[in-house]
Amino acid sequence: MLMSLGVLLVPIALLLVIYRTLLSGDAPITVDPSSAIQEAQKAAAFTVITPQALGDDWHTSSATFRRQADGATLRLGYVAPDKDPVQLVESSVPTASLLPGELGGDSKALGNFRTDDGVWTVYEARPGEKALVLAAPTRTIVVVGKTDMEHLEALASALS
Repeated sequence: MLMSLGVLLVPIALLLVIYRTLLSGDAPITVDPSSAIQEAQKAAAFTVITPQALGDDWHTSSATFRRQADGATLRLGYVAPDKDPVQLVESSVPTASLLPGELGGDSKALGNFRTDDGVWTVYEARPGEKALVLAAPTRTIVVVGKTDMEHLEALASALS
């Protein structure tokens, strides 16, 4: 009985090892965000800025651009180095209507974070999430995720 169990488990273990090592089975799926970024730039609803010089341990997992009646929104999803999700939202939708949808209705401002682009407001967003918000008259940028503040700050600092 032990021999027949071993005959079943050894091939399964080998397949799992091959999947994880040779096929990078644990690596996050990476997408090319360039088409969504170009579409947002062509729409000219706001000045598009993208992260520059993020490390190789950051992965772009999604990219969408959508026009709405009250503005346009570019969303770029990332997997941070700690494997947690982070979303970058750039939008011309008025801040007062954008933030409740992005941060949740019970979000609270906690403080500020300064970069070359300006002063970001730090928010406690949905349960387990923190957010950085840079609001300007024509564009609002939101960096939100269930990751450490250092990763949110790194993404915000990389924007140019």
